[in-house]
Order: sequence, then structure tokens, then C-alpha cells
Amino acid sequence: MQRRSLVISWSSFGLPLRNDAYSKIQAAIYCGKKYGIQIRVRSGGHDYEGLSYISSIPFVIVDLRNLIKISVDTKKHIAWVQAGASLGELYHKIAEKSRTLAFVAVTCPTVGVGGHISGGGYGMMSRKFGMAVDHVIDAKIIDVNGRILDRESMGEDLFWAIRGGGGASFGIIIEWKINLLTVPENVTVFNLTKTLDQNATQLLHKWQYIADKINRNLLIRPTVTMINSLENGKRTIQVTFNSLFLGEVDKLLPLMQRSFPELGLEKEDCIEMSWIESILYFSDYHIGGSVDVLLSRTPLGRAYFKGKSDFVNQPITENGLKGIWEILLEETGVVEVQLSPFGGRLSEISESATPFPHRAGNIYMIHYVVAWGGEDANAESTKHINWIRRLSCYLASYVSESPRAAYINYRDLDLGVNNEGNTSYKQASNWGPKYFKNNFKRLVRVKTKVDPSNFFRNEQSIPP
Repeated sequence: MQRRSLVISWSSFGLPLRNDAYSKIQAAIYCGKKYGIQIRVRSGGHDYEGLSYISSIPFVIVDLRNLIKISVDTKKHIAWVQAGASLGELYHKIAEKSRTLAFVAVTCPTVGVGGHISGGGYGMMSRKFGMAVDHVIDAKIIDVNGRILDRESMGEDLFWAIRGGGGASFGIIIEWKINLLTVPENVTVFNLTKTLDQNATQLLHKWQYIADKINRNLLIRPTVTMINSLENGKRTIQVTFNSLFLGEVDKLLPLMQRSFPELGLEKEDCIEMSWIESILYFSDYHIGGSVDVLLSRTPLGRAYFKGKSDFVNQPITENGLKGIWEILLEETGVVEVQLSPFGGRLSEISESATPFPHRAGNIYMIHYVVAWGGEDANAESTKHINWIRRLSCYLASYVSESPRAAYINYRDLDLGVNNEGNTSYKQASNWGPKYFKNNFKRLVRVKTKVDPSNFFRNEQSIPP
């Protein structure tokens, strides 16, 4: 990302939900159109490729980070949340009002609501409830003409497009209206770690056959990392099976005994807690501490990194997994490979219901990241990026094809990029179907209708 340079940084802050805040966003659009200056929109700043805050040409940042008002109605089970709020702030506000209401989205609390929801929004309850976009019932967007539109005035085509198609292609989303979900007062979590000497390969291989088929109240998400062996000090593979069960431990144990007895889960491995405490648990915060830590916008770690994603619809063989381990052990950076299971409600919704098309037929999604730091981090970038590209090439034989699919919230410019000016549909088709499959064509039609001059654009925006 060092190849681009930031030229102008601008923020439009008034008090949340006041007209002057939104009028400044409208003014930025008017001025950008008049003077031919590109606009980039930032809410959380977690964009994997930095497209919300860096560019190679003059641009203006519309920074939404102070648009954070959240209104929760516990009787109607709905909430309005401004696009600049973080997920941690949203979770915190919901928990203030109710112990049994929740929202499905990623556990990382510093991610911005605006970008996460507009890209889909996978979370630890997705097998039970689907994606975040499956629970959006209204939104407010400022379009290319500076109009503030809600669902009724924007029309169903545009409302469909911003729920998983990446909102930055169509305008500036300023608010979301979401359905809140009912969860038990107590949920159960566990983290079980296994190394290669503890049959991690065989356990992960078995997990692939049950991951999308077990009870939808249970999500087991393996995370692969590297550690130093306690026996000889050499690096080895560790697989952590972390899980959320929407119920109490006494119901979880017989379920695990039927579905995945090989893991050897015991009652002492499990912890019962509230849903909001599970957010702390999976975000590596201290359990039992104040939930106010969710209000912090500072990520727990900072580093250079490169991430990629894939979807798997056939189990990877044990030999295939061993080949992955060999490549992982060659890398000197910090590596994490996360396997997020599908099935349940997630796989029942039609591929065309929202732009997020990755539904039935997928066993799980792979998210793999390499991170590095230090004084020579910039110089080390090429080595680590080349490594993760090599891992991606190896995985090609084991993941989805025609197209080889990817998740837009784990944006990856290796898949293809637009021109700086007007990009042809043919060029954008190099990357578009990988994120959106057949929904890409409909997204292009919506873009052509609402922003024919392609004012809202970036390296991977939907073209007219």
C-alpha cells in the first residue's frame, strides 16, 4: 500500500445526527464533482487494502468516525446505528438495554459498522442467524446528487445493492436500521488447542465433515497458528477449536459427543457467560472485566499485513492439510489461518437475496493472514507478500472454482483492479464475479442507474 500517497485529508464532523454533519458530507460531494476530486469514505479504517484512505491521485477523505449515534428499541427489537460507530459500540449499546438481544457480526470490536455491514458481515452466530446484511431493514444514504435517501426513496434495487455489494460504490451510507436477535441469557464458549503431536491434522480433517451439518446453535471455528514445541523447541502447527454455543453447557456436551467425540470436549473446558461476555472472550479481552473496553477504537495489535480468503466446498484431504503445514512452517512472520463454518441459516438464504452470494454448497470460508513488523518492516513486505501468494497458489486445488470465490470484506487487490479513470465492465469482471458471482451483473446495472458518471469509485468499486 506504500505505492499510493495521501494528498488531502478532510473530515465532516458535526454532532451526530445533526443536519450540519450531513450537510458537510453533501458539500464534499458537490465540491468533488465540481473540481474533479475523488472521494474516499472511511468509517472504521479496517479496509484490508486501504482503499478508504489512500489513493495515487488527489482525493478527499469523508471520515465518518464521529457519526456514532445508536438508538436501540428493545420492544420492537430494532436499532438505528450511524455508519461511523464501531461494532464494539453497537454491542455495548445493545447490552446496556438487554441481556437477551444481540446482533450478528464479526467479534472484532474496533471494526466500523458502515463497511462491515455493507460487505456482508460474518460472525460467530452466522450459522444460527445468517449474515449481518440479512438483518438490515432500512438505511440512509447520500447519493451522487447529494440527496439523503431511505429505503423507500432509494428503491429496492439500490437497497439490495448496499447490503453486501460494498456501499462505497453507490454513495455514502450514513445510517443502518437493523433487526436485533434474541439469544439465551447464557451461552457457552470453549477453546481447545491441539498440536500435530495431538492429532491436530486428523481432528481438523474430521471437522470438515461436520462443520456445516451440526446443530445450527453451535459454531466451531478452528484457527491455525504456529508455536514452538514444548518438547524440542522447534516450530509446529497448533489448531485452536474455538466455539460458541447458543445454550448451556449441559446441552452442548451430548451434542458434541454425538457429532465430534474425537475432540474430547469435557465440561471443564467450557465456560457459560452472557452473549456480550462472549464478545470479550473471542476478542481476547479479560473475562470478568468491564464491557466498557468495547468502546475503545484502538486495535489490540498493529502491524503490516496481507490477507486473503477462499471458500471450500469439498473437504481437504489429510495430505492436502499436511502440504499447507509445510508452507506455513516456512514463513517467519506471524501467520493465522481461520476456518469459518457455513451451514444452518447461512446456507438456506438464496444467493441472490443480497449481493453476498456465498451460501449453499460451502462447507467453510478460509481467511489467511501474514503479519510482520520491526524496523525493516517495509523492506520485508515483498518477502511476506510473495509467501502468502504462494500459499494461495497451493490452495487453488482445494477451494472453489469458476469462479474462485473471495469475501469482499477481506479485500484483495491481487484479484484485479480498476483503472484510475473509467473502468470497463470487462476489466472489472476480472475481480467482480469472485466477490459477487452472478450478482455482479445486477450490481453493475444498479451502479449504472444511480451513479452513471462513476463519481464514487476506487480500485475495486462496481463500474457503470
